Amino acid sequence: MTETAKTPAKTSGGLLRSSAIFSGLTLVSRFMGFARDLVVTARLGASQTIAADAYYTALAFPNLFRRIFAEGAFAAAFVPTYSRKLADDEAGADHFAADAAATVAAATVGVMLAAQLAMPWLMYLINPGYADEPEKFRLAWMLTQLTMPYLPCMALAALFSGVLNARGKFIISAAYPTILNIVMLLIVLPQKDPVQAAWWASGGVAIAGLGQAWICWWGARKSGARIGAVRPRWTPEMKALVTLAIPAAIANSATQINIFISGILASQIAGMRVWMNVADRLYQLPMSLVGVAIGVALLPRLSQALQKDDHDDAQAAMDQGIVFALALSLPAAAALMALPVYLIDALFTRDQFTPADALATGQLLFHYGWGVPAFVLLRILQPAFFARQDTKTPMRFSLISVAVNIALGVALFFAIGFQGVAIATSVAAWISVLQMWFSLARTGVWKPSARAAFKITRVAIASALLGAVMFAANLFRAEIEGAIGTVMSHGVKEISIVLICTIGLGLYPVLLFASGGVTVAEFKAALRRRRGDPAPTAADLS
Repeated sequence: MTETAKTPAKTSGGLLRSSAIFSGLTLVSRFMGFARDLVVTARLGASQTIAADAYYTALAFPNLFRRIFAEGAFAAAFVPTYSRKLADDEAGADHFAADAAATVAAATVGVMLAAQLAMPWLMYLINPGYADEPEKFRLAWMLTQLTMPYLPCMALAALFSGVLNARGKFIISAAYPTILNIVMLLIVLPQKDPVQAAWWASGGVAIAGLGQAWICWWGARKSGARIGAVRPRWTPEMKALVTLAIPAAIANSATQINIFISGILASQIAGMRVWMNVADRLYQLPMSLVGVAIGVALLPRLSQALQKDDHDDAQAAMDQGIVFALALSLPAAAALMALPVYLIDALFTRDQFTPADALATGQLLFHYGWGVPAFVLLRILQPAFFARQDTKTPMRFSLISVAVNIALGVALFFAIGFQGVAIATSVAAWISVLQMWFSLARTGVWKPSARAAFKITRVAIASALLGAVMFAANLFRAEIEGAIGTVMSHGVKEISIVLICTIGLGLYPVLLFASGGVTVAEFKAALRRRRGDPAPTAADLS
């Protein structure tokens, strides 16, 4: 076999190995975020207090921009350009990064100040349902002003994270979100009054943002980057970067924009913002662990393959990314749809968060659940466009998705109630996926090989079987908890859901390997270090 023929096999390991590093650290961060949400919901409640809705409103506005900047959109424009420059001229690449940092800092600080000044009026647009509750309305806009500094901090963190990714360093990129969770836990845990807890939590968001920006800058510097502070300059390079970044940001943020629009409808129902946020914590987990992780690792690899005109490697990377993404997202969707209320009730119902809140949240989670594979696939399909510096096509698809979400969300909200918001978000995500999939196939850029299609079918079968087992556990919840209750007097529901999830985690790999969706050899090969890659050093793990 020639060296050229070997290339896809050699390079395939690097993609999944980088993704595994990113996913492992993201998992730690997500578990800490889960612990944070358990504490926050217990302290602030949901439909019973004004504090919860006000706090989650304050979190939602800068979070919209955080997800646009920090989870791939800015990297879609910045990383390929920085990577090409880095290969030819490291100093020139760092000068480019310094100009980019100055530009993004100036832009986001401007947005922050404008939003803070206009927030009392913006709140009528963001949460029109709060207008009838003056106390909640005032608390919401004041807390949002407090959280807005998170935006420029996260924009800079995203840029330095992109520098790290371009240099093959994924540790800090995956780990820095943990800072927010640590700060929030330390600040909120001692609080007893819901309103005071909301104030402290909102202040903690801004403090954590500063820490996240600093650690990403420090990591970039440790990796060898020398990115100094410069004045913003509107150079041709910055104009080209912004031209690419704006469509990429719109394309990458369709899901987040849809969720944000859903939040506007949510302001009509007390507690709904909290229900959405709790559901978001669970269904966004596969997107962060799988979609973002593989997408982050996939973009540099596709860029390199295109630069070398290596179509085989690009095809292998996309096939592998899609199969592994579905192998991890389809079972997650099956579990969320089989156990939605059980999961929420067992994990979150305590103190101010009531069983009625758990039921409503579970109903949302079910409909977000069948959208999970689409949310993940968006992150895998977009790099195929971004690596070719085509940010306008996915942007166009995303705008269609947003339009569908608005029209369908409003119609279903008034027709069937709050569940319509989740249905519209999932439908819109699937529409985006289908548009991208068929566009790539029609233009000959990528379509799944026969082997990949075979494996996707087997993955779907294994996931359906897992879903059936989880649904059976849901039907026999009372019996399961009764059996545990005979030996445990406390934490029965928590122990039962942990037990069921553990069984599912153990069962699914058996079903996956038995079905042939992924073989043991393929899984090991995917995590194996590429030939020629250096072993991780202490600096890599810092």
